[in-house]
Amino acid sequence: MNGKRILAVAHKEWREIIRDRLFFSLAFMVPAFLMILLGYGISLDVENIPFVVMDQDGSRMSREYTYRFIDSRYFDFKGYAHDDHTLKMLLTDNKVRAAIIIPEHFQKDLLMGRPTHVQTLIDGTFPFRAQTTKGYVTAISTAMSRELLAEYLARTRGISHERAWGIVQPVKLAVRYLYNQSVKSIWSVAPKLIMVIMMLSPPFLTALGVVREKESGSIYNIYASTVKRGEFLLGKLIPYVAISTMNLFILWLMATKLYGAPFKGQIIFFVLSSILYVVCTTGIGLVASLFVRTQIAAIIVTIILTMIPAVLYSGCLIPIPSLSGQAQTIAHMLPAMYYTNIVMGSFLKGVGLKSLWPNVLILAGYATVLFTIGFSLFSKRPRS
Repeated sequence: MNGKRILAVAHKEWREIIRDRLFFSLAFMVPAFLMILLGYGISLDVENIPFVVMDQDGSRMSREYTYRFIDSRYFDFKGYAHDDHTLKMLLTDNKVRAAIIIPEHFQKDLLMGRPTHVQTLIDGTFPFRAQTTKGYVTAISTAMSRELLAEYLARTRGISHERAWGIVQPVKLAVRYLYNQSVKSIWSVAPKLIMVIMMLSPPFLTALGVVREKESGSIYNIYASTVKRGEFLLGKLIPYVAISTMNLFILWLMATKLYGAPFKGQIIFFVLSSILYVVCTTGIGLVASLFVRTQIAAIIVTIILTMIPAVLYSGCLIPIPSLSGQAQTIAHMLPAMYYTNIVMGSFLKGVGLKSLWPNVLILAGYATVLFTIGFSLFSKRPRS
């Protein structure tokens, strides 16, 4: 390896990048734009659920039950529905996502000590939101049921309200959320978006940069030069690793400053492991570029190799343990899952190399394998 030749190739590639102003601009603008677009577009928080109430009882207790939903930050009250037709139209037109139907004699049955049935209609076109909405409704209804039962016991048995509460709820559940006390989805999503974008951007830049040499014919200058293939590949990739590292810093700033995600880990460990991840994804672009001859083909191949793994097999949206056995095997074969562990550990858990070294080691092995494949596939002798 000759360092001067490597730097010469890197300098040549850098000049090619900045000469194409559109390519240079997009290299920095696209990652930041994706961070904004996806950060504001992906939300796992289920709040402000639009709902209506059809109160067929119109009593004091039915209104009290309704106000429990109105006062909750998880629901957005859209008014009352007075008949089944209106209720159906509101749900069909997506104006509301839930409807609560309070039956006649609601108050009378409760005062007589008889159970009553409240019907809840939930839009199931979004299964995750529907299940969460059901949980909210169940929790609010259960809380009111406990209060009514405690009041009934206190009144009929002549005991204190505190004693009645102890009978109604003998086991008190205390829940503490670790690492994300506010349970804000953006605190989890923003760091993972760094993983997604760094899985997409570096391979695109690298693949297009290498294939562009083939399309323009300038690759033949390399074939005829004294530059060795290892020197050419390293020189070719250094500018793209540098650009992606700068993008990484920009995305980190956006995650912490724009979205407010806390960073609790060790910054030096995070930077070094992130650069290693960038080297891995750059290697993916290198390998992809060696199988195609046009930039359009490079884009298509890179999308297939990066977008699906980054979204489905990384733990970004679906936890790895929730995947099927075959899907978990695929996830463990890709670098995105391991970097997701590093990102989440660095941002929310505040852990470093001591806990995450297996992930770093696997990324290092992955980078070695990719560049070994790229080195073996690249030849200075043009293919016929």
